[in-house]
Amino acid sequence: MNDEQQVIVWTPDVPGHEAFTDAKAAVKRLQELYDTAVSFLSKSFQDALEFGQPEARIRAYYPEIRLITTTHAKMDSRLSFGHVAEPGTYATTVTRPDLFGAYLEQQIQLLLNSHGVPVIIGASETVMPVHFAAANDPKLTVPQDGSMDFNLRDNFDVPDLSTTHDAIVNGEGFVYPDGARPLAPFTAQRVDYSLARLSHYTATAPEHFQNHVLFTNYQFYVEEFENFARQMLADPDSGYTIFVSTGNVEITESDAEIPVPGKMPQMPTYHLKRANGGGVTLVNIGVGPSNAKTATDHIAVLRPHAWLMVGHCAGLRNSQRLGDFVLAHAYLREDHVLDDDLPVWVPIPALAEIQIALETAVADVTKLEGYELKRIMRTGTVATIDNRNWELRDQSGPVQRLSQSRAVALDMESATIAANGFRFRVPYGTLLCVSDKPLHGELKLPGMASEFYKTQVAAHLMIGIRAMERLREMPLERIHSRKLRSFEETAFL
Repeated sequence: MNDEQQVIVWTPDVPGHEAFTDAKAAVKRLQELYDTAVSFLSKSFQDALEFGQPEARIRAYYPEIRLITTTHAKMDSRLSFGHVAEPGTYATTVTRPDLFGAYLEQQIQLLLNSHGVPVIIGASETVMPVHFAAANDPKLTVPQDGSMDFNLRDNFDVPDLSTTHDAIVNGEGFVYPDGARPLAPFTAQRVDYSLARLSHYTATAPEHFQNHVLFTNYQFYVEEFENFARQMLADPDSGYTIFVSTGNVEITESDAEIPVPGKMPQMPTYHLKRANGGGVTLVNIGVGPSNAKTATDHIAVLRPHAWLMVGHCAGLRNSQRLGDFVLAHAYLREDHVLDDDLPVWVPIPALAEIQIALETAVADVTKLEGYELKRIMRTGTVATIDNRNWELRDQSGPVQRLSQSRAVALDMESATIAANGFRFRVPYGTLLCVSDKPLHGELKLPGMASEFYKTQVAAHLMIGIRAMERLREMPLERIHSRKLRSFEETAFL
């Protein structure tokens, strides 16, 4: 093909950009645009599989939300979201309006209230990769490159790393090609990428994730979570309606059988569902900061209301006992996995709402209050490292740093989860349970560990759940603290 030949491009017929002053109607139009694009790409790709290479390039575009304002908003200064900082043009590409419908409607309504101008809905200039369109059809799979009779890229758009990034949340000054500034923290392709990764790593669909996410690093918590879920399903007044296990197995009866999967995913995930996403999701991320970053990188696109780490740690003080709790109020970051995204000199503050919820939950479950709580709980700095066997090297350096930081506990996930919560503007917190004391001769040996698990795992998990239930009752604007927001922020949470 020479330069004078023009590439033929087939695209679906969609409505032009239209202004909306009704949030429900705006989301409905987003859904129509998205469905049209997905159907067009999926049908065209299916035809290509059956009949051979198309005669043209097949292309569809993500829908977008656009806001144009020429005046400064009279915003509620108590809110950290729901408005743009100054006059200008703002936009965000959108995917899966079926999954994000309530979120989109809420955020659009806040814009309408804050600025008194309509939002504009239409097709964006960002192409939709055929892989992400096909993900909506379980019967349709995009073969790997080279296995088809024609080169996929010649006719269909594929995922593009230039639009799959964290430039917005990392504060790198991202703007869309036409100069519009971002309305939301993630582009549509970034969201689609994470939705696909979530299904792969957790073996559960993104639709099942609840607004309150617990992370743990031991299977024992999973077993207790299932026990709790069955108790809740047996109680018609609990408000919990469905328990979802690995492989999207759903049960609604307390005594229903859950088949054991033939192969466990990297991060087994379980969901105790409640109306409007008000339930609890538990993710067993395993051990290490890499897993912690991977999980939170992808769960963040779902815009959860809060996430908490409830796992095991090494106690660093002689006065601690196995089974004591540690409520993190600061983090020493030696995990290294986020250094390029969030420099270690950035402080990760404790969030008052989360801290109070966790401390109150400890008191509720243990029946200890006030000064008596100090018998079983320390509040202090948690250090996170990336070397599980740090004790086997020269200890003088690490121990000195731990002492200088006033750290009371050491693990491999908490600071990563907190730092990514800070980076993604997701409220975060940490309550750990001391399972060994390596500096004082109490190592995590089998006999000691089994006794510890019997006595503390159930109580620890219950504390995490109770804290989430307390946060669930708070208005969203209280949980999403302004301390998580930078100078120029996206209007959407």
